[in-house]
Parts: sequence; C-alpha cells; structure tokens
Amino acid sequence: MKRQHLPLYAIALAILVVGLAFAGVPAQTILIGLLVLACPLMMLVMMTGHGGMTGHGGSGTTDEHAKRR
Repeated sequence: MKRQHLPLYAIALAILVVGLAFAGVPAQTILIGLLVLACPLMMLVMMTGHGGMTGHGGSGTTDEHAKRR
C-alpha cells in the first residue's frame, strides 16, 4: 500500500459509509463496523513506513556472512 493511494481509500470509505446510511443501516452498526476496521487499517498504515517484509534478522545479514567465506 502506497501513501499516494491513501486519499483514494479514504474517499472509498466515505462513499461506503454514506451508501450504508442511505440504505437504512443504523448509525450504531456503521460505527461498530468502523471500530472493527480501525485496527487492521491502522496496522496497514503504520507498516507502510517499514519498507516491506524483510524478516526479523535485519538487512543484509546473510549476504555479509556469505562474503566472509
């Protein structure tokens, strides 16, 4: 997920909430749904700055070990 796409995701979420409100879904149900989605969405947003999935061992540890041999 790239930071440049975040405004599009926010617009899509706003359209979804407005659509659900017009469809007759109670506001309390929409708020509970937003609270349930808040945790995974915050995880996605916070993990974007980490540069992807590199593992727990740090960067370049296997390459440096191979060069020593």
